[in-house]
Amino acid sequence: MTQLTEMELVKLGEKYFHNNEFDKARNVLNEAIEQNNANKDAFFLLANIFHTRGEVGKAIKAFKKVLEIDPCHTDASISLSVLYNDIGKYDEGKKIFEMANERVKNKKTNEKVEDIHINKKFSTRHFELAELYMTYNRFDEALFEYNKAIKLDPDNLIARIKIAKVYAKKGFIGKAFEELRKLKTEYPEYLEARVALGVLHYANGNVLEAQTEWERALTKDPLHKDASMYLNLSRTATETRLN
Repeated sequence: MTQLTEMELVKLGEKYFHNNEFDKARNVLNEAIEQNNANKDAFFLLANIFHTRGEVGKAIKAFKKVLEIDPCHTDASISLSVLYNDIGKYDEGKKIFEMANERVKNKKTNEKVEDIHINKKFSTRHFELAELYMTYNRFDEALFEYNKAIKLDPDNLIARIKIAKVYAKKGFIGKAFEELRKLKTEYPEYLEARVALGVLHYANGNVLEAQTEWERALTKDPLHKDASMYLNLSRTATETRLN
């Protein structure tokens, strides 16, 4: 039987990986590494398998190996920084992330598609950092990171809702309303903006305005769970007060 080349083994491993056949994937990827211990694609796929299976230590080791082979491997850098963040090693994660960020800034490329791909990954990372800051009520840092996420990925609409929530937490209610109204106007089919605007109205005692937003959301999508839930809760609360 003809032995597969390392490239063929990696492609087979990738196929197994996408089919969630992780044991088969790991076996063929290890074969590829036996042929070439500097095959960054094989190590990267192995790292993702370990990550998927919750084998964090092995995943970190494999991502580090990718970066030893190719220090400019952006996906490995971001994945490793996220892993460190997940296990509470925030300083190490931040350091790796910032180094990767600088490399991307300094890299000149005409590959627009690749730029978009990388920007979306960095946007996700900034969003995760913002969420972490919000956990500790560090609103200014969260606002900064959400804005970075949006700048890198303008389609990250949930980040815009989060910005409105930060303003509300900081007591800037007018700014929060402004953000959500602007989002609703720019993306009329994005019903989460209407739902969030309804929640903000309700929190500020504007019950009728809140119900109007949720009703309009349900007009566009009668099965929208959040809009339906908030509307029903608001009506129940109103009836309880009247009784």
